[in-house]
Amino acid sequence: MASDTIVALSSGGLPAAIAVIRTSGPAALAAAQSVAGKPPTPRRATLRSLRNPADGALIDRAVLLFFPGPDSATGEDIVEYQCHGSKAVVSALIAALIAQPGMRTAEPGEFTRRALSNGRIDLTQAEGLAELLEAESEAQRISALRRAEGSLRTEVERWRATLLMLSAEAEVAIDYSDEEDGAHKFEPAERVSTLVAALDTLLSAPRVERLRDGVRIVVAGPPNAGKSSLVNALAGQIRAIVTAIPGTTRDLIEIPLSIAGIPMTLVDTAGLRATDDEVERIGIDLAKREIERADILLWLGADLDRPAHPRSLLIATKADLQVGVGHSVSTVTSHGVDDLKSLIADMALDVVPSTEQLGLNAREAELVEQCRQALLRSVEVNDPVLIAEELRLARSALDRVSGIRGVDQLLDALFSRFCLGK
Repeated sequence: MASDTIVALSSGGLPAAIAVIRTSGPAALAAAQSVAGKPPTPRRATLRSLRNPADGALIDRAVLLFFPGPDSATGEDIVEYQCHGSKAVVSALIAALIAQPGMRTAEPGEFTRRALSNGRIDLTQAEGLAELLEAESEAQRISALRRAEGSLRTEVERWRATLLMLSAEAEVAIDYSDEEDGAHKFEPAERVSTLVAALDTLLSAPRVERLRDGVRIVVAGPPNAGKSSLVNALAGQIRAIVTAIPGTTRDLIEIPLSIAGIPMTLVDTAGLRATDDEVERIGIDLAKREIERADILLWLGADLDRPAHPRSLLIATKADLQVGVGHSVSTVTSHGVDDLKSLIADMALDVVPSTEQLGLNAREAELVEQCRQALLRSVEVNDPVLIAEELRLARSALDRVSGIRGVDQLLDALFSRFCLGK
């Protein structure tokens, strides 16, 4: 299938002012000549009349762009057609292209997969592109763009170069292990320590999944403490029922929102109290579980009753009626609501990567940890053969981070998230 030339619509939904149709592969230029006549000049926008090779009928007038491989996005010859964005024009052009020898419709993510196979990007960049396509908040966009642009790839390549040098020295030490003068004694401890410190820094940073899934903000406390009113104030709309009747909220209410560009999920919970009401008791059990799951806990009860949590804020609601202990908020006058949002955003930085931080996803973190453990083991032994083996295991883990080997099933799952034209 890699020898096929693929074609797909790469722009958004139709109809639109302009549609971009992309082709990539060995027959891309020949197909362009069949529908447009004279081949386009490389890397120069060219206006052409597009005709169906079967009968010469005019399809559209479009701008063509030709990017010769291997210096293209996929590493192959690419021709892009910028035509009018009607469904009829796009369907007619794609049908005419697919009718050419060696052409077929692209699979989801196949353009990016070819870029990975041809070394134009690595797996960390491909995952960054997937995150960028799905980004809904500013923080998601910035993080995904950094990864797609190769920030993690650069680090991994630097670490891999260090490991290759250490492995080469280990092999030399093995060859000269029988010599008694010690001229080829191998002592990697200092360089390994420096590399482990760099890995530790990256592993200690928040994971990028939190940017995708959102920081979980749980509002909890006793009945009638103002939890639902606070949830509505933070959400900027009425989403939770507010009454003077204790136990109104019995189920979880989840509200997606963005604060300071950070995606979050705001969770309203049942008031915590002793009750004989079976339905309310189920809601209270759910509330207790949510407190344990919370990334940030907003506690509206007494400070003595506040659950142990690494990131919690004591909230004193109804500030228009009374003075309380904790961050003062009035959902009636909106006093303190903006300040509370700022506090939440500051605490969320402990959970999500900042715009300056390089974050790992769960897959990458597991492999980097495997690399780290192999490096730690390498300095615990004196035999150069054993050291070389541990360095090989460390390199293997890094290779899987960047997708050099052992990731076929992962690639199938990853690229299925992409659209046809990506």
